[in-house]
Amino acid sequence: MSRFFATGSDSETESSSSGEPEPSVVKAPPKQPFLLSDDEDDAKRVVRSARDKRFDELTNIIKMMRNAMKIKDMTKVLEEFENLGKAFVKAKGIIDKEGIPRFYTRILADTETFVQEIWEDREGRKKMSKNNSRSLSGLRQKLRRYNRDFEAEISAYKENPVVSEDEREGSGDESDSDGDETEEVTRGDLKKKLREPQGKEGDDESDSDDVWSSDNSDSETDDTDSDRRAPLAFKFLKKNTEQKPTKRSKGRRMRVKDKEDPEVEEEEEEADEGGWKQVRSGPSMEKPKMFVKGTEINHAVVLKKLVEIMQARGKKGTDRIGQVEMLNELNHISEQHDLGPAMTIKIMFNITSSLFDYNSNLAACMKPGMWKKSLTSIEDLMETLFDHEEIAVGDHIAEESENVSDPDKYRVRGCILSFVERMDEEFTKIMQNTDAHSQEYVTQLRHEARVCTIINRLQTLLELRGTPDEICRCYLRRILHTYYKFDFKAHRKQQLERQRLEKQEQNEVTEETDEQQDKEEMSKSERDQGESESEGESSEGLIDRLCKFIYARDRTDRIRTCAILCHIYHHALHDRCYQARDLMLMSHLQDNIQHADPPVQILYNRTMVQLGLCAFRQGMIKDSHNALLDIQSSGRAKELLGQGLLLRTMAERNAEQEKLEKRRQMPFHQHVNLELLECIYLVSAMLLEIPYMAAHEFDARRRMISKQFHHQLRVSERQPLLGPPESMREHVVAASKAMKMGDWRTCRNFIINEKMNGKVWDLFPEGNHVQQMLVGKIKEESLRTYLFTYSSVYDSISLLTLADMFEVDQTVVHSVVSKMIINEELMASLDEPTHTVVMHRTEPTGLQKLALQLAEKLGSLVENNERVFDSKQGSFGYFGRDQKGPYQQKQNFAGRGYRQGFRGGD
Repeated sequence: MSRFFATGSDSETESSSSGEPEPSVVKAPPKQPFLLSDDEDDAKRVVRSARDKRFDELTNIIKMMRNAMKIKDMTKVLEEFENLGKAFVKAKGIIDKEGIPRFYTRILADTETFVQEIWEDREGRKKMSKNNSRSLSGLRQKLRRYNRDFEAEISAYKENPVVSEDEREGSGDESDSDGDETEEVTRGDLKKKLREPQGKEGDDESDSDDVWSSDNSDSETDDTDSDRRAPLAFKFLKKNTEQKPTKRSKGRRMRVKDKEDPEVEEEEEEADEGGWKQVRSGPSMEKPKMFVKGTEINHAVVLKKLVEIMQARGKKGTDRIGQVEMLNELNHISEQHDLGPAMTIKIMFNITSSLFDYNSNLAACMKPGMWKKSLTSIEDLMETLFDHEEIAVGDHIAEESENVSDPDKYRVRGCILSFVERMDEEFTKIMQNTDAHSQEYVTQLRHEARVCTIINRLQTLLELRGTPDEICRCYLRRILHTYYKFDFKAHRKQQLERQRLEKQEQNEVTEETDEQQDKEEMSKSERDQGESESEGESSEGLIDRLCKFIYARDRTDRIRTCAILCHIYHHALHDRCYQARDLMLMSHLQDNIQHADPPVQILYNRTMVQLGLCAFRQGMIKDSHNALLDIQSSGRAKELLGQGLLLRTMAERNAEQEKLEKRRQMPFHQHVNLELLECIYLVSAMLLEIPYMAAHEFDARRRMISKQFHHQLRVSERQPLLGPPESMREHVVAASKAMKMGDWRTCRNFIINEKMNGKVWDLFPEGNHVQQMLVGKIKEESLRTYLFTYSSVYDSISLLTLADMFEVDQTVVHSVVSKMIINEELMASLDEPTHTVVMHRTEPTGLQKLALQLAEKLGSLVENNERVFDSKQGSFGYFGRDQKGPYQQKQNFAGRGYRQGFRGGD
């Protein structure tokens, strides 16, 4: 008889004699026989169900995934993740009946967390191989799409990640009507649980007894038909009637707190059983006891403890937050035992230094929370220094010569200026790494007032006890926070002064009303002046005073160069064009600026741009074009001004160069409007280029004033269909075409309209004044273009007619025509009695110019043909043409006659 049909009588007798449980014979569910047989070596053979096979396949894949995640083999993780999805599809029928296993939800959540951590670690990603980097991107996309179907399960797991087994209510097929809960575990988990000793540390004895306890009633219920359909594993599992967490589960119920987030408040909630507790993850420095009980607290003991704490600075595994906390505690102990202000200052220097050490990567910015703590620490340190001016503090003091115990000889090594500079640099980094179009940027920008207050107090402190070099460094910091800001109060005073002068010149009102208005305006100006005096000096006077001190005392070229550029920028921003221009020319910075470091070069470019804008507002079109030419003609204005990187240039840089370029970018609130800049440049080029093109229309060797402007014109001419202009460039091109025809009204309407006002002209402090100036320039240049284009048509033309055509004063027309005659641009003369312009007709007409141009081109073509013919026929035609003998001259004459006859001559 085959052993597969053996009954369980023999095994029953053996088990009864031995007194052990009877696991060898189990009644299997229908259609899934679970038979055991004994071979010659007493080995047991198990026939597994489909459920066990599928779950074993899933657990094996999960195990391989976790091993790959430990070594960060992203290619292997991606491969096993795809296999996991295929195995899940195979087990779909079983999972639909029993529910998604807990271990499957756990691996999805853990993989998502793992991928997110790797993705946020930019330094680590850059060190990855290409295959791993590509696999990481693919895994991130696939995991994001795949986890959408399991969002509810993953969120439930993340809310309670402690329970390692999946708990669910019993299915309807089971005979238990009480709704007892069963644990769903894998085969590996079951083996591990069966092997676990009863008296294991950390488990209650009652729990271990309950696992193995069994009653006759239980065995009887297990023999029911509903129990036969259940898997064998459920027979050996404990029925959980009451969910009571053990000590181990309590230990696992700890919510991990990221130590890198100092903003999170440390709160400990004590619950009855299994309460939540916040702990720090990652390496941490074991906090030593500050002092042994009974130790006498004196200067030597505190200094020794301070050195002990600071020796852990920079070491791997050091808890930087804990280090700051210990220093604060040490400072508190020093103040309690009244060890003197010098000891307090020394400890506060170390506290501030430790706060800056929190961010180990200098390329990245500090977290806003830690930066705010550093602000508070610097403010407290500065208050202490102000309260104790007798203490000598500086980085020139050696550590050996420090004295914190003798009140008469207090000396502390430290540099508050370096801390303020580092704080200011971190503020710039924070602004660079914040989205400029978010509310967060506005929130962070509000802290600039606090930064400026600290710099102002530092200036007062250094003016009392600092060296000239330190004062220059502090002055430069204050200048850099002031030079780009527009002083509205000073602008209002200038505006009132200008309006008063204009009214005096125009004499539009009577003397009484003038005096009354003057009194009102003077009272307003006096009121404004009183307010400005109460608040402090104006920005113009402040920057002028600080810069002049730097010019006289600074010994480094870099600080002086930055001060000069900021001074010029501030002059140009407030329309003091001549002062800015003279200072730029006297400094000779344009001669050697190429040797400066990139941040100074960016500041120079910003200053030149602001000079160009200032010259345009003052009506100096040619100066404005020359100032903006280098920046705009390069096509890299965004990069040269430190306002972003071009994509094509970013591809040419490596990772380190890209980091350096990003650190040099200006914060968004200091940016110059690039569209405004381009519009000013194109309008200036239009006012210069269109009259020049009209004057040299038939000149084959005509030079270009602005290549970018000509490029825009060619792009417009290549378009098959021209509609109404939409963008700023299209408006300028359409205005240029109208000016070329002498139509100044159409040109004005294209340049000054509602859309252009909103994009460009309303951005100026005095937009109306700029528009009036621009209309006057358009009229003058349109008049010059008209005279260049149509002068050959007229024998004479009246100045009054030209004034009516272009709606300008006759004096303006007279001035424009006189300049053209003096510069020999127009061959005409003025008849003063009749107020007419008489044309001399010395210039050829348009048809004559075209004929002369055609004749010149034909002559060059004939000469080229002769050279080609001679190169093919040898030197026959030119034989001896350069010789002066009679024979050679005769031959040359004969050759010329031959060529004339060949061309059809007589």
